[in-house]
Amino acid sequence: MSEYAFGIIGGSGLYGFDGFTDVETLELDTPFGKPSSPIVTGSIHGKKLAFLARHGIGHIYSPTEVNYQANIWALKQLGIDKIISVSAVGSLREDYAPGDIIIPDQLFDFTKDRQRSFFGNGMVVHISSADPFCPILSKQLLTALEGEDTNIHEGGIFVTIEGPRFSTRGESNTFRKLGFSIVGMTASPEAFLAREAEIHYATMAHVTDYDSWHETEEAVTVEMVINTLKKNTAIAQRSLVRLVDILSADEDHAAGCSCDEALKYAFITNPASIDPAMIEKLSLLVGKYLG
Repeated sequence: MSEYAFGIIGGSGLYGFDGFTDVETLELDTPFGKPSSPIVTGSIHGKKLAFLARHGIGHIYSPTEVNYQANIWALKQLGIDKIISVSAVGSLREDYAPGDIIIPDQLFDFTKDRQRSFFGNGMVVHISSADPFCPILSKQLLTALEGEDTNIHEGGIFVTIEGPRFSTRGESNTFRKLGFSIVGMTASPEAFLAREAEIHYATMAHVTDYDSWHETEEAVTVEMVINTLKKNTAIAQRSLVRLVDILSADEDHAAGCSCDEALKYAFITNPASIDPAMIEKLSLLVGKYLG
């Protein structure tokens, strides 16, 4: 069992976490380079948490430039087995309004310029991605949000675009016709890398705007995003503190979930054909299967 209750990856508008005691800042390195920011660890209600700023200190990395591999690896290296992603999104549905919070259950990858896997180079892995968000952790996150004075929605398809630009009206309306619920720029490949790392992963998506499809609302701007996120930051922090207590009270919190053995049946390369140097490089992920 991990010594950490969970790790938090903060996106636009959430660059730190208040209320930590026993604060420590960790500068980590990984086989994939340095993570976006130092990882800040601390305690809440006697449980350890870790916070990573996805876009770096001062928001210096665009969605394409984020080193997703290093971010997930660094958290895995600390022994973290659960991640909560906090993300800003645009709504593609009339009933998902700015200020609302969505816990999505599906993901559509519309990006094109990102490293999507830890594997390759002689080690082929086909990870199951049917349910990209951990259903158990997502339910617990929903419970942690109960009682907040905002609308909380369970489920929805999260489409990830490349960015850094916002969608055209044509793209936004096409996404709506395809049945997508929210649009953002960072869920992919982050969720898929977390799955490869056998980490339970859930997203708290904060709706900041109606993207560009809504005929009676302004098209999304950076100012619109930041103003809404400022209001929702306190909600996110309160809910994550409650999640610490929910997980502490639920010893069997992962029952019925297969996230922690996602790699078990994913290897297709004959182990005898894999370069031992690759096994050594990725031993954090594959050691229990190929060690």
